Amino acid sequence: MDGNGRWASQRGLPRVAGHRAGAESLRKAIRTAVEHGVEALTVYAFSSENWRRSSEEISDLTSLMRYYLERELATFEKEGVRLQIIGDFSAFGSELAAKLSRAVERTSGNRRITLVVALNYGSQAEIAAAARKLAERARSGAVDPADICPAMLEAELQTANLPELDLLIRTSGEERLSNFLLWQAAYAELVFLDTLWPDFDEATFTHAIEQYRGRHRRFGGR
Repeated sequence: MDGNGRWASQRGLPRVAGHRAGAESLRKAIRTAVEHGVEALTVYAFSSENWRRSSEEISDLTSLMRYYLERELATFEKEGVRLQIIGDFSAFGSELAAKLSRAVERTSGNRRITLVVALNYGSQAEIAAAARKLAERARSGAVDPADICPAMLEAELQTANLPELDLLIRTSGEERLSNFLLWQAAYAELVFLDTLWPDFDEATFTHAIEQYRGRHRRFGGR
């Protein structure tokens, strides 16, 4: 979800205004995903590199997360949205981490769509952690190193319970993955948009889905 800051700057607004507008776009994206039968929607809300931003902006983002969670939790329960979090969200402090954990628990029985929020997440760190787990199992003798395969590593990722990643959308004109779902995106269809995230509406999302549906996925075959 990229482009909140630029969206605000173009309008002479503080960056937090862009983040608030981005939260509204997330609401629309969830609704559109449900309408198109999407099983899981994963959004990159805060990367492990975002800690380099100013303390003021990090505080604004944290406050917005808390506000959004409190405001939307009842809607999630009503609309059948299951919340899942990837990344080390304990870094946001015990109070917010506890709220996030409770929200995950309260929505765990919902089945309409899974909303995966990446918080303090970095894909390279995720892959390294999965490799460490396999290394520990190999050291203990629980697994033969010669038997380690991609499926075993994938089972150790935080997304192991989710369906295969089919479509990855990057907004704001940037054409890179920025340490997001690197392993999972191996055969995903990529769509790069010039649209800033606060302008990412139902029509834009639908058009991206239509692009995906129009592609021939060969998975390395002919």
